[in-house]
Amino acid sequence: MPSGSAGSFIDRVRSLPLPGRLRLVVAPLLAVMGHLNQQLAYSDATIEHLAVQDPRVPRLRSVPSIGPVTAAAFLAAIDNVGRFHHAHQLQAYLGLVPREYSSGDTQRRGPITKAGHSRVRWLLMQAALSILRRRPPAAEALWTWALRIAARRGKPVAVVALARRLAGILYALLRDETVYAPRRAAALPDPVAALHV
Repeated sequence: MPSGSAGSFIDRVRSLPLPGRLRLVVAPLLAVMGHLNQQLAYSDATIEHLAVQDPRVPRLRSVPSIGPVTAAAFLAAIDNVGRFHHAHQLQAYLGLVPREYSSGDTQRRGPITKAGHSRVRWLLMQAALSILRRRPPAAEALWTWALRIAARRGKPVAVVALARRLAGILYALLRDETVYAPRRAAALPDPVAALHV
């Protein structure tokens, strides 16, 4: 099947030369998908309309891959940014920090705690994955940083690390009342972009 946007998926499937029996099986599924896509578009438009009323949402949306749903969910979850003294507290509140298994002089870190608001954590992970896959020009420094982590520790760890960094950036934008200003990426020493993301 040819690649393309999610919005054109139904048309791309319909244009495939499918045998008659398979076309009969797929047709009802495409009809349901079309109806669901309309409902999702309506919900997205409603959320966008409501989110624009909060002046903090456009500030958060200046970050690549952060849309109105992620921005609104982030604001709803943290409420007042002043209750967090620094970004690490917010990252821990969202469950994006590793567990610690310490004893004596030995310090071991495990998977993330997954404490806090699971929906916001999932949205930040999706935003991180989007940056890794799409490589938006405004997120070049973030993309390069995450690829270096992926080369050392693997893609899942890089996605979590990038989600944690995005939470810190969103925190700083709210605290300082600024918008995202991308930094230039440092040159990669070798072509890490060959990693399949």
